Amino acid sequence: MTASFTQHISDNLDALRRSERKVAEYVLANATSVIHMRIVDLATEAEVSEPTVVRFCRGIGCDGFQDFKLKLAQQLASSPTIGRVAVTDTDNSITYSQKVFDSSIDVLINVRDQIDTQEISKAVDAIFNARHVLFFGFGGSSAVCVDAQHRLFRLGLACHAHSDPHLQTMAALSLGPQDVVIAVSQSGRTKALLDSIREVKRRGAKVISLSPADTPVLIQADIPLTIDAKDSFDVYSPLTTRIAHLVVIDVIAAGIAQRMGDNGKTHISKLKQSLRGHRINYHDPSWPSN
Repeated sequence: MTASFTQHISDNLDALRRSERKVAEYVLANATSVIHMRIVDLATEAEVSEPTVVRFCRGIGCDGFQDFKLKLAQQLASSPTIGRVAVTDTDNSITYSQKVFDSSIDVLINVRDQIDTQEISKAVDAIFNARHVLFFGFGGSSAVCVDAQHRLFRLGLACHAHSDPHLQTMAALSLGPQDVVIAVSQSGRTKALLDSIREVKRRGAKVISLSPADTPVLIQADIPLTIDAKDSFDVYSPLTTRIAHLVVIDVIAAGIAQRMGDNGKTHISKLKQSLRGHRINYHDPSWPSN
């Protein structure tokens, strides 16, 4: 039982009996108060018997009620959120809103604490000095690539995002040692992306990968950025891996902007000034108020 105890409970909801699941759902909704409860208090609040609470604790791999409370307290002490918690059929808008936000916050904190900042520095250097930057990704990762292109393009970098394997191959043919490809993958095992990476490396360009640890996409990279943020396939679960990837791209962009110094500040200032002409003045009387 590692990163998130509450996530472990959430993942095992379907394996619990109905009465044990009532305990689990109460715990997930009231984690901070549960650590101060006696077994009789939790049984009363969850509307089950004390033996059911004990069975729940053993059903999620704990030795008993005190071991369960210890593991829960350890997680709450290490994270301001209560971990990634599944949304249930009975949640109201307040509950599922809080769960989605808490899940995303918890994933970002874990990625922040695990990311290799030395590899971040290498990625910033490689992109800053690159002639051309390409983003390769498929499916949900393609949206990250498009956003990343926008993020770096605002800084004045020559960059493009490609989510079509044929376009990736054609783009790779024009690359050389001065170019960089950023491969984004939530699974780290997409065959078409691995084929594109091999072609990029044949051309001598650097590959930066955003992918889970020990996956082929990460192993093939010159600069591996490990992002272990496994998404649940539950229909209600948020796709937090995408958010983690976007934030890591923002970290890289911040590093590049810092390297640009005054030139970067001047460029962004000019960019903002030019975009003002594309926006309406809210107080302009020529525009209708409704």
